[in-house]
Order: sequence, then C-alpha cells, then structure tokens
Amino acid sequence: MAGFAAGGLQPAEAQTPPNVLIVGQIAEPKSLDPHAVTAVNDFRILMNVYDGLVRYSDGTLEVEPALATSWEISEDGLTYTFKLREGVTFHDGSPFNAEAVKFNFGRFLKEDHPYHDTGPFPLAFFFSAVEEVTAEDEHTVVFTLNEPYAPFLSNLAYPMGLIVSPAAVEEHGKDFGRNPSGTGPFKFAEWESNSRVVVERNADYWDGAPPLEAIVFRPITDANTRVAEMLSGGLDLMVEVPPDNVAQFADDPAFAVSEQAGPHVWFLILNMKEEPFKEKAARQAVNHAINKQALVENVLQGTAEIAAGPTPPAFAWAYNEALEPYPYDPEKAKQLLEEAGYDGEEVVFYVTEGGSGMLDPVAMGTAIQADLAAVGMNVKIETYEWNTFLGEVNPGLEGKADMAEMAWMTNDPDTLPYLTLRTDAFPDKGGFNSGYYSNPEVDTILQQARQATEPEERAALYQQMQEIVHEDAPWAFIANWKQNAVAKAEVQNFKLQPSFFLILRDVAKQ
Repeated sequence: MAGFAAGGLQPAEAQTPPNVLIVGQIAEPKSLDPHAVTAVNDFRILMNVYDGLVRYSDGTLEVEPALATSWEISEDGLTYTFKLREGVTFHDGSPFNAEAVKFNFGRFLKEDHPYHDTGPFPLAFFFSAVEEVTAEDEHTVVFTLNEPYAPFLSNLAYPMGLIVSPAAVEEHGKDFGRNPSGTGPFKFAEWESNSRVVVERNADYWDGAPPLEAIVFRPITDANTRVAEMLSGGLDLMVEVPPDNVAQFADDPAFAVSEQAGPHVWFLILNMKEEPFKEKAARQAVNHAINKQALVENVLQGTAEIAAGPTPPAFAWAYNEALEPYPYDPEKAKQLLEEAGYDGEEVVFYVTEGGSGMLDPVAMGTAIQADLAAVGMNVKIETYEWNTFLGEVNPGLEGKADMAEMAWMTNDPDTLPYLTLRTDAFPDKGGFNSGYYSNPEVDTILQQARQATEPEERAALYQQMQEIVHEDAPWAFIANWKQNAVAKAEVQNFKLQPSFFLILRDVAKQ
C-alpha cells in the first residue's frame, strides 16, 4: 500500500493499481469524524469506514440490521431496545458493545460528557428526542425518548448514527477526525491533505471482508480536471459527473454511467433579516424571475427537474403533488419588486465552486444573476471554495450576503425542513436556517409531524408545510437532481444509492 500511496498518481499513467479503487471526490473532506460533519462529500468516505446500529438496505431508504441484529419498540413509541452483534471489534482492536454505543450518543448529546469538547456536533439534534441511553448488558442497549419520534430509525442509519471507537476518541481527543476508527469494511490508512484519503480492507469485517484491497479518495475540486483524470485513466470512479460530460461517458464502452433518483433539492437561501428579502414580494419575485426550465435544460443538460417546493418528490408518500413550481414570469417579478420597494440596491450572492449535490454551481449562479439582472436586480456574485463557503453560509447570512446557493440530500422528509426552516433552527441555536425564516405555523406542523406515528398523518402534515413554505418563499426553489457517477468498465458491483452515500463494500475490480 505505502508504495503507491506515497508515490502519487499522474493522469498520464492511465493505469490505477490492481484491486485498488481510485475515487474522484468533489472536495477535500472536512473531517473523518461522522458526528462532526454535514456534507455528503464526507459521508461518501465515512459510510465505508463505520457502521451504525442499522443501515439502509440496498437500493432503498428502508432500514435493516447492521451492528444491531434486532430491535423492539414499546407501544408508546418511547423505548427502543437493540440487541447488538457479538464478536465485533473496532479497527483499533477495542470491543464494540453497549457501553460503546452509550459513549457515542453521550458524547454528542450531553454537555457534561468528558468528550463533548471533541465537537462541535452540528447534526446532534437528529437525536434531540433521546432522553437516555442505557447499556442494559454487554449486548443490549436501550434508548429512552422524551417523545415519540418517527424518524428515529432512519436517523440511526444516517452518518450521525455511525458508531466510533471510544478508545480512539479518548486517545486522540479533538484530533479523532484525523485518526478515525470504526467497525466498517475499510479501515483508515492515511490522509494527505488536498491529495488523498486512503482506506484499506478490513479483513475481519463482520459482514465479510470486502473484495477491494484499498480505496483512495482523491479531492479534485475542478470538474474539468476531474473529467480529464477520468478520461486519462487516473480514476476508476467519479461522482457527480458534470452535466456536459454525461453523454460523452455514456457513449464510450470503456465507461459505465450510473444514474439514480434520490431526495435532493437545489435552492437559493434568501436572507429574510434584511432588505430586500425581508419582503415576501421580493422573495416571490426571485422565484418568478429565474428561468428554471432553461437552467434544467441548458445548464444541467436534463439531469434534473424543476423543484416546486422544499420537499423532494423522491419522498413520494410525503410529497405534495398539488404544488406547482413558480412560473417563469419576468413581468410579474418586476411588479413584485416594485411592490416590495426594491430600488436597484446591490444584492450580494454567495456562489460555491463545487460541493455535494451542487451540480454546476458557477454556471448556475451566473445564469441566475443574468435572470435577476433582466428584472432590474443588481446582483454581485462572491465565489468560494466549498468548505470555505459552508463556513460563510452556515453561521447565517446576516450582514454578509442576501442570498446563497445550497443543496441538500436527505434521508427523511423531516430532516431538511426541521434543520433549515424552523425558528429554533436559526444558526445561533445550532441549526442551518441561514436565511432566518420564521413561521410559527410551520414550527408547529414540523413538531407534530415528527411525533406522528401514523404515516398518513405525517404525510398530510408535510404536505401542509410545503404549501405554506411555497407561499412564504424563504428560498428560491430551483431543481431536483438525478445523481450520477461514472466508473471504468472493469469496476464491478457498483451502484448508486437513493441515500446519496457511496457504498463500496461489495465493489470489485477486474
């Protein structure tokens, strides 16, 4: 391993090492601590290094056993009892057991936990309903909730529910994210900043050793460079193929293109604390001013569909079919801007160079800027690298920007609105409501929806929420993407997942 890992791979070599998968990622990971990150770019690595108590079964968002072999839920929905898999060890050799599970949840949920300071843990409120975690015996762990919480099992399959080695956290403290240890099919080998993350086969994996000897995740932020590397043979697998290149790879028998619909939404966050977007008319104007059909057809080359609201249609059971996208209507947009009192003042627009699910963000941003200019909006673009961009947007836009691009890929219809559209999700409260949208009715509906145990009742509440948010327009709703990837023809057993995770435990190379 050390030989090729240290030597590097040049595009001209056109040959990747045998039985080693080289993956072109869209950015450098922020951390390899699953509890400390929010980006799918990072999740794509983490899902191969760690396991949760449950995981999504292949090709679905339904949960199946992983580190837990079975579970029981009390009639009142407040107690979940998990039987744990026996004989599993972390990559550092320490045992996986009920105490390890308790440590994990205590670490990010309890401020008095001795290792709580190894955070921050931005998605901890995925588990805000958890009151107590009890290690009943070595292989039985009990979660007591303070209220019924419908997304609980689904959230356990998300990276926030992945189980890390307590011994490794105790050893490395705040540096655990550079020294990760889980129970997954691959174990961490090295991380060379802005060059590669290398993971090696876990020969003792409880679900059978993976076929691959190793995986190398290479951050290549520039899409054209990523495509060139793929074409020249320096990569075996590339995620998020630029729309312009999908047909090129599809027509070449040396490559296999995968597509998979999933719960994704691409939108603009609008800063509601300040003018002009404090006014609903201005927010609706932006929704009417953007030619989303042109974006989907010309920029995204048909790899996405126009979004009607905040919930992706991939959540068919919770999606509001009656919702129509804002029609492209520049004249209506001008009228609404006048109604809002907008008078040509500069609007600062944060755009990212690339990032998880961001599609073609610079071209998208430029096209949106032109559409808004056509209705009289003076838009100034500021462009940032992905992790820098998140560092600007996530703490909130107040005093900095009027709007920002964003994309989310989620596991449950609760996740995105709960983390981004509630009053209690303002950035200063630990959430991702970077545009400061606040509607008490939406707050109430979202709280009711996560406590509703009947799917029909949950669905009706989410559909009601979508109508209100569509009308309030805290975002400009742009597109729902069909994710894609391209692999060399010799890569076997690879498929995309609706979760947007990159699951590589069964992948082989001829």
